[in-house]
Amino acid sequence: MKIIRNIEDSPVTPTVLTFGVFDGLHLGHQLIMRDVVERARVTGLTSTVVTFEPHPRAVLHPDSAPPLLQTFDQKMSGLERLGISQTVVLRFDEELAAVSAEDFLVNSIFGRLDAREVFLGQGFAFGHNREGRFELLMRTAFRLGRNAFDVPEVMLRGQRVSSTMIRRLLSEGRTNLARRMLGRPYSVESTVIEGRKIAASQLNYATANLKPHNYVLPAAGVYVTLTLVGGEWRRSITNIGHRPTFGGDPELTVESHVMDFDREIYGEKIRVRFLHRVRRETKFDSVDELRVQIARDCVCAERYFASAAVKRTLGFR
Repeated sequence: MKIIRNIEDSPVTPTVLTFGVFDGLHLGHQLIMRDVVERARVTGLTSTVVTFEPHPRAVLHPDSAPPLLQTFDQKMSGLERLGISQTVVLRFDEELAAVSAEDFLVNSIFGRLDAREVFLGQGFAFGHNREGRFELLMRTAFRLGRNAFDVPEVMLRGQRVSSTMIRRLLSEGRTNLARRMLGRPYSVESTVIEGRKIAASQLNYATANLKPHNYVLPAAGVYVTLTLVGGEWRRSITNIGHRPTFGGDPELTVESHVMDFDREIYGEKIRVRFLHRVRRETKFDSVDELRVQIARDCVCAERYFASAAVKRTLGFR
């Protein structure tokens, strides 16, 4: 997939296009991408996504800007996997925020990017003061002899699938429902750093202490996870919290115990997928009690991975 950071550098070629923030690339976003890719295939045009960096609210209302579910690289990789041919990344700043919705459509979407068909998520607003809606897109497309399509929202268990809802679910530790809305497990990119080495020295469980690159983490607790190490997904169990049994850490810590693995990986970049929450974070009266509980947590993880349904889903034998 080609990534274009200056719209003037985009190829002069007709496109099938969508635009938006697309944080998380959840089921609703995936539906839009499927429509764009399919229509590009049928028409022979270039499937294109226009997105913004940073998030518009980070510029216009920084105090209430949402933390992003994905890093930039995660989003780009996700768009490529969905079959998008090129992504135009527009730098969102005060100048772009002042552009009217109609000018944005005429000059950028239908102009420089020569969009012949545009797909827009239902309810998405754009342009100065968020004045642009699908109705404006449809009128402008009709006037220019182009086509516009609105894509319905995706509902799951009676709830609208959205980035906001997924953030809320993760903040409550509800990784199972978040996974269903994302269409995949929530994933966190991290760098392995040196920690206090409590798990190895006092608990007999070696852990990788992680410095997450993502801004959104699931609620404090213990999770069954998969960890990508050296190009291979390995079974793991991950703790998020403040280590209350050891006096508590002021900052949130993330530690992963990778099962059947003993190689030093300090400084390496790894990825952790959160599959299932085992329990909340708990303060134990003694290290021995915590050690016993960790053993139980590992047994719980083993049972999870041994489930026939999980094996089919994850491709384990």
